[in-house]
Amino acid sequence: MLAALLVLGGGATIAIGAYGRSLDGNLARTDAFAGLPESARPAQAVTGAMNVLLLGSDSRDPDKTADSRTDTIMVLHLDADHQKAEVISIPRDTWVFVPKSADGRHGNTMAKINSAYAWGGTPLTVQTVESFTGVHIDHVALVDFAGFAQVVNALGGVDLTIEKTITSIHEPHRTFQKGVRHLDGAAALDYVRQRYQFSDGDFSRERHQREFLQALLDRAASVGTLSNPVKLNSFLQAVTKSVTVDEDFNLVNVALELRDLRSDDLTFLGSPSAGTGVKSGQSVVLSDTAKAKALYQAVVDDTVQEHLGAAAPSRRPPPA
Repeated sequence: MLAALLVLGGGATIAIGAYGRSLDGNLARTDAFAGLPESARPAQAVTGAMNVLLLGSDSRDPDKTADSRTDTIMVLHLDADHQKAEVISIPRDTWVFVPKSADGRHGNTMAKINSAYAWGGTPLTVQTVESFTGVHIDHVALVDFAGFAQVVNALGGVDLTIEKTITSIHEPHRTFQKGVRHLDGAAALDYVRQRYQFSDGDFSRERHQREFLQALLDRAASVGTLSNPVKLNSFLQAVTKSVTVDEDFNLVNVALELRDLRSDDLTFLGSPSAGTGVKSGQSVVLSDTAKAKALYQAVVDDTVQEHLGAAAPSRRPPPA
């Protein structure tokens, strides 16, 4: 979700100077890299490129069994020429090696990737993602999904393509009819939480999250948010109040780096998967080791667009 902030903030000259610093002050901060020695981490990105780890959670999500687990994990890669960016989502149940937690009580074992946050907060999550991908994380943003409902409402809602008619398993048990539907913040977030009604479960939820992000960007552009200072202020105020970032994140600097990016310059894709399996009695997502290694090496080398080539996924959600 921070991609929306980055792209819209970068595309708007209003988010510069004193106003940008004011927005920067709205952001909560966390020591995302505490205890991580630089020498033990992957090499930093190609000069000019940037990698942001996006984590999403919602303490009010009825599906959650532990308040501290992350529901959404994405890596946003900004190309060194600042002309393109890629957002790679990693399923929360991906089976990976989680390093030992700082307190020594957890980790040093294979587990679902979202266990890292429960065991060691943001630093262990960064360490786990870096271990899995080989990608150096430059910044971290944690998004409060519940707060993001206000972001959607600030835009007057979003249009989402509902792939099939379903009834939400959460109160008030909304029915989502197949087709393009205009949803307010609460309904949109309700829909992207659903997984049990789809044969591929969390893969559907992950896909719907990417579609929601694209819809959010498209909506902002279509209703003139970028060119309307009042609308832009309302939108950015809502975004920044829903996001926690690392201590070194500077909104003005990032906005300047991303000022030329627009929605169509983003490519959304999922971390290559080999399907699901059972590990230690748990249903997990298995990474396609070879394909994932190639993709993340392209991130390291800043050659993702070349790697995707003619087979690059559409930047638009697939038709229903």
